[in-house]
Amino acid sequence: MNNDNIHLSVLVYVDDLIVTGNDNVAIKIFTAYLSVCFHMKDLGVLKYFLVAEIAQSPNGFYLCHRKYALDIISNIGLLGVKHALVPMEQNHHLALSISTLLADLESYRGLIGRLIYLCFAWLELLYCVHVLSQFLQQPKEDHWHAAL
Repeated sequence: MNNDNIHLSVLVYVDDLIVTGNDNVAIKIFTAYLSVCFHMKDLGVLKYFLVAEIAQSPNGFYLCHRKYALDIISNIGLLGVKHALVPMEQNHHLALSISTLLADLESYRGLIGRLIYLCFAWLELLYCVHVLSQFLQQPKEDHWHAAL
């Protein structure tokens, strides 16, 4: 066996570990070694990690956040609503809002928290989430409507 051609990749996120590579024998040896050192469970072929669906092909991995985005849209009751061409107005003046404070702060905070994960896949959301996250302490009705 020529070790020069074997490639293993390891991704660690808190207490989750993804091991990939081009040699199934090397992967089995490596995971067997890890299970001696740590208590771990092999969940098989990777299909979903964090908020991304994973599809594998001989050319690599395809990450898709469609299900996660649809879950967010469905949870806030906007499934079937016409989409906007631009995520947020450029001159929004949200910092000057005089609307009433939101009664349910946790809904706003939860929505912004979930949108942060989507920023990794959809960079066009980054500016919007950055602006909206500035109002997490005392979100107002205008901030909620801007988030929707």
